[in-house]
Amino acid sequence: MKNKYNMTKEDNIFFAKRKLIDNIYRSANLEGIAVTFADTVSFMNNINTGNISVDDMLKLKGLKDGWQLVLNTLDEELTIDYIKKIHFQICKGQNINPLGNFRDKGVGITGTTWRPKLPSECNYDKELEDIMKNPNQLERCIDIFCWIQRSQMFLDGNKRVANLVANKEMIKNGQGIITIPVEQIGEYLPLLINYYETNDNTNLKKWLYDNCIDGIED
Repeated sequence: MKNKYNMTKEDNIFFAKRKLIDNIYRSANLEGIAVTFADTVSFMNNINTGNISVDDMLKLKGLKDGWQLVLNTLDEELTIDYIKKIHFQICKGQNINPLGNFRDKGVGITGTTWRPKLPSECNYDKELEDIMKNPNQLERCIDIFCWIQRSQMFLDGNKRVANLVANKEMIKNGQGIITIPVEQIGEYLPLLINYYETNDNTNLKKWLYDNCIDGIED
């Protein structure tokens, strides 16, 4: 998979910060948090428009705090414990239990009868280790993004965790950022469901590569 961008880490950090509000808006909508871009801008500027529920404000705050954690820990090794730390940050205060730890019960997925395995039946450390062996930086980041979503490690927030963790690695390696345009969520979700059901992410990865990698040229 050919790199779309080859940015310095410093330039990628600057770009990510410039796109932060847009990324939070997109990530929230991908998770089903119905918030407008204007209200996201207001929230990020500490203005309460009255249009966002308390629950959604907590989720937006979690995304904001999660991004701050990512930007402060870009050089930390990506481990399962790090992924759990991201989950804790984005879901704190939202009545999610377990918080910052694997789910302990089964979950259903909207749009499919497929059910993910329980975390106790999986070896996430080995799965992550195998992904990280890929020398292709961009493909590795996209694989992380896909894998965390399909694994459904947590009771809630898996897409938000996937976005933040994958973007940590994207920025660290100067690959830009991964972000799903809100107007293309309807195209994305059927591809994601197909990946869930088949464990074949070929079509999903191509779509993400074509539509969802953002950055700046040198």
